Amino acid sequence: MARYIVKRILWMIPIVLGVAILVFTLMTFCPGNPAEIILGSTATEAELAAKTEELGLNDPYLVRLGRYLSDVFIHGDLGASWSTNVDIMQSIIERLPRTLMLTIVTLLIAFGLGIPLGIMAATHQNRWQDSASMLVALVGVAIPNFWLALLLIIFFSVNLGWLPAMGIDDGILSYILPAVSGCMTSFATCARQTRSSMLEVIRADYITTARSKGVPERDVILKHALKNGLIPIITMFGTTFGTLLGGMMIIETVFSIPGMGTYIIGAVNNRDYPIVQGGTIILAITFSLCMLAVDLLYAAVDPRIKAQYASVKKPKAQKSK
Repeated sequence: MARYIVKRILWMIPIVLGVAILVFTLMTFCPGNPAEIILGSTATEAELAAKTEELGLNDPYLVRLGRYLSDVFIHGDLGASWSTNVDIMQSIIERLPRTLMLTIVTLLIAFGLGIPLGIMAATHQNRWQDSASMLVALVGVAIPNFWLALLLIIFFSVNLGWLPAMGIDDGILSYILPAVSGCMTSFATCARQTRSSMLEVIRADYITTARSKGVPERDVILKHALKNGLIPIITMFGTTFGTLLGGMMIIETVFSIPGMGTYIIGAVNNRDYPIVQGGTIILAITFSLCMLAVDLLYAAVDPRIKAQYASVKKPKAQKSK
């Protein structure tokens, strides 16, 4: 297993390198001069030329790319913001935990509601419970998260005053509305995937055998069927984490949460390329580590997968007398 973990970590290097090259290239060939946005419309031609030279924008593309990759992967330096001159890594360290917190709370709500709903739909196939569950899932997929966020703010913050409408000053309460707003699509997808996975498992022979032995139906579903149907759900957990991690930009903007989403969006508007590049690289690393954790969780759930990575000692050949 240790060898497999090391191999997966090494595979992260070309992935992150590819992300770095891609985002650097996209930022380089975006229209507009960042010096104009930084200095404003009142800057003279001489000031613009000096600022462009200071930022290194006059250098050839390959020179700039090589310098940037060297700073990031050799010296571990993401640079400083062009607008504020604040160290990017310091800003990311302050903001990333808020985005991760929001993502984790969203996942807990989505899977905490989606898995039971999917189980109920599978165990009551072709009944009203199944139809109602899938109708709820369909509505969840169809609702835009930013529209739902505005409705929740109007109802729970403006009218009732129960929950804060923006910021993170109220602790965990500040994450409830953003998490509910962002979890609907993931909740619906989780419910549909759980239903599909459970329908395949509950038709298996060992489930029929367990029922014939008099095992209570609750134990049959939770201890036998659900455990063996978790592999597709775990896979979806990893991909959903990555989707939410990158998709929190809209939710953070609506609720004014100072996380990675608002940080990167503000940098895009200001043509602050180092922030966009550094933030994207950190998000790519976070997602890669999440997928590594998902692969290790496979082994904890399914012993057959763990056996593939376990080192098997070959028996020594007996010496002929």
